[in-house]
Amino acid sequence: MIDAAIRSGTADRPSIFEVFARSLPGGRRYGVVAGTGRLLELIGEFRFTDAELTWLENENVVDTVTLDWLADYRFAGSVWGYQEGEVYFPGSPLLVIEGSFAEAVILETLALSVLNYDSSVASAAARMVSAASGRPLAEMGSRRTGEWSAVAAARAAYIAGFSATSNLQAGRQWGIPTMGTAAHSFTLLHDSEEDAFRAQVAAMGPGTTLLVDTYDVTAAVNLAVKIAGPELGAVRIDSGDLPEQVAAVRRQLDGLGAENTKITVTNDLDEFTIAALRAAPVDSYGVGTSVVTGSGSPAAGMVYKLVARQDAAGAWISVAKRSANKATVGGRKFPVRELSASGTATAEVIHLGSPELATGSQRPLLVPLIVEGEPEARFLGADGTALARAHRAAAIAELPAEAFRLGRGDPVIPTRYA
Repeated sequence: MIDAAIRSGTADRPSIFEVFARSLPGGRRYGVVAGTGRLLELIGEFRFTDAELTWLENENVVDTVTLDWLADYRFAGSVWGYQEGEVYFPGSPLLVIEGSFAEAVILETLALSVLNYDSSVASAAARMVSAASGRPLAEMGSRRTGEWSAVAAARAAYIAGFSATSNLQAGRQWGIPTMGTAAHSFTLLHDSEEDAFRAQVAAMGPGTTLLVDTYDVTAAVNLAVKIAGPELGAVRIDSGDLPEQVAAVRRQLDGLGAENTKITVTNDLDEFTIAALRAAPVDSYGVGTSVVTGSGSPAAGMVYKLVARQDAAGAWISVAKRSANKATVGGRKFPVRELSASGTATAEVIHLGSPELATGSQRPLLVPLIVEGEPEARFLGADGTALARAHRAAAIAELPAEAFRLGRGDPVIPTRYA
């Protein structure tokens, strides 16, 4: 497209692109925006090096004029969007990218690959957080996705309310609290379960978490308290009938004087199994496969569309796709969230054409993310991740109670154009 646009003289035409989702995946009632901070850093670093340019030239993908354009590429436009951690609904203009056609269109795959995955993970994780009813969750899914997707997933889950991750790179890169437990292989390595427990307690102290379901849970719990004492930090259960097993272990721990020892459960949890454990004396959850795969919706279904461009005279004109089932709404958009007197969200209102001043009952949703090529520093790095986590908590608090039902349903508030 860039090669052809350069040839036709339209590559530099000022344009506005938009990222939005036509629907929420899996019959969910709201989505959570995640990946924005990662995307801003990636856009700032987006370059074509000699290695890429040489390959493009050798494969005759583009001509020399386009190669020269790519060699000098730096995004110099501006981006507005929903703040990371914001909740979103169908039609929400999550990202608005303004620049020349060429410099903006080339970001499509980058933007969608980040936002589709991270927002899918965050949207699923937010449902798990609601189902956990205040009990902490740890993200433990690195073995169930790609190596760098694992880092992104840990960040997205943390923004959505998870307490920690087992992925140390995510902790190093994004400032996310880390945690971990021993695997069954550690127990099987030793000549006995007792030897394994003693080795772990000697290395980590009695506050560690011991895995008690390698052989016999009842015997392992007795052994764990015998070795670590009543100050044992936690036991982890990774199999069996969890509600019944957890209740039995809680009674056993209390009977052994380990009333403060926590119980954490894993074993292929999702939002539905977490909700089913609400009545059980579980203290924390570890979630793997389900969270890093978006709990059945591994992509958020977001698209990247041209919505406005300048004509030859410099006037802005709206453009839109008209095909059946995939029609888009053209024009620059300015969304606000309409709130009731009590501060509960009632609608997503999208103004077209020019910005509208929000009233006291409306909250503007677009914030500047990149200004003339420069990313807003407050949204980057570990600080940006913490800011997104805090914003998600505030945005979730605005939703009506029916947003947290786990069954399939329509978006909890409507989207309408003003």
